[in-house]
Amino acid sequence: MRISESCAKCLYDRQRNKTDNEEYLAKIKELLDNRSEDDTSPYMVFRFNKVHEELFGKTADYKDIKKKYNDLVLGMENDLRCEIEASADPLAKALIMSRIGNYIDFGAMDRVDQNEFMTLFKDTGMQERDVPVYEAFLRECEKGSSFLLICDNCGEIVLDKLMIEQLQKRFPDINVKVLVRGREVLNDATEEDARYVGLDKIAEIISNGEAVAGTIYDMMPQVARNALDGADVILAKGQGNYESLSGRGRHVFYAFLCKCDLFMRRFDVPKLTGMFVEEV
Repeated sequence: MRISESCAKCLYDRQRNKTDNEEYLAKIKELLDNRSEDDTSPYMVFRFNKVHEELFGKTADYKDIKKKYNDLVLGMENDLRCEIEASADPLAKALIMSRIGNYIDFGAMDRVDQNEFMTLFKDTGMQERDVPVYEAFLRECEKGSSFLLICDNCGEIVLDKLMIEQLQKRFPDINVKVLVRGREVLNDATEEDARYVGLDKIAEIISNGEAVAGTIYDMMPQVARNALDGADVILAKGQGNYESLSGRGRHVFYAFLCKCDLFMRRFDVPKLTGMFVEEV
């Protein structure tokens, strides 16, 4: 997904809100002004973080925030599992809950509010616009033997685990792999986080190799490339994965909440609308 001028301005403004250091902001502006057509927002943020490390040292530490939200949703896990299993279509219910988890995003959201997050669970029904994509998703899972979930945020990954449980119940012969971030970036999930919430108990965990909040094929180690290339069904969570994967000629299902103006305009929906999208 190419970076529009409005997106570039938003990327710059977010950095300017963090610091008024003229040298840093000049380097950020230079990176944006000289971006290529193939550069995506997750890649630009990766480059911004490199500049930050050169000038100031390590970027902000989100470990406490990640643990807070992993623990929060782990505390909800049993009740949510019961609600899922009591529903008419447990996989559909788990998918919607997994998408709600995409709210916990300290990169795209100006403010993450725990109460607002909890409020989103009042509506866990599948919307009419989701149904055709969900039906296509089921058909692909029925045909496929390998499934790749590309994760996004901490807290969200607990809900991803509940979704995978239902996927495996519905399609017991499908092999599931989970792709996470290679190193710490924002509150995105790493292999350590995936193990903390128990994802490793039900799926193979693979690292994307870098501290990049997206899925950039050229930056990935061979094992991650093989997982992406070999998956019969791919479900990518979050805006960053959509931005870095869409338009690359892959058959991918995406699940995310629209959290910024760019996505709200692109899909013509209000903020925090849940999207389930198929790109063939």
